[in-house]
Amino acid sequence: MTAAGGRRSVPAMTVKLLVLYTPPEDADAFYAHCAGTHMPLVAKIPGLLRTETGLIGAAIGGGEKSFYRITELFFEDQGALQAGFGSDEGKATAADYQKIAPPGSRMFVVPVDD
Repeated sequence: MTAAGGRRSVPAMTVKLLVLYTPPEDADAFYAHCAGTHMPLVAKIPGLLRTETGLIGAAIGGGEKSFYRITELFFEDQGALQAGFGSDEGKATAADYQKIAPPGSRMFVVPVDD
């Protein structure tokens, strides 16, 4: 693929925001907030293609289960992710994450292999 001026352009690549939540102090309150407040905010982020979320089951090999819940937010590309979180809806979601994420929770941007 060649852009104007003869330069090769890099094709857009789907990216996901991977969110790993550590165990909360009050699992019932955490779940109620996630289901009733946080995920409805997430659903309003412009450019969001899909969301997957669930509880971490077991640590394979008997290791410590360091994380409690995982959420994946899929976007068409890095630009769409940045625009989504730059929107009012994205900012509201990020602010709510700061309120509910237990200490040690992490977020990663992951390019998705085709």
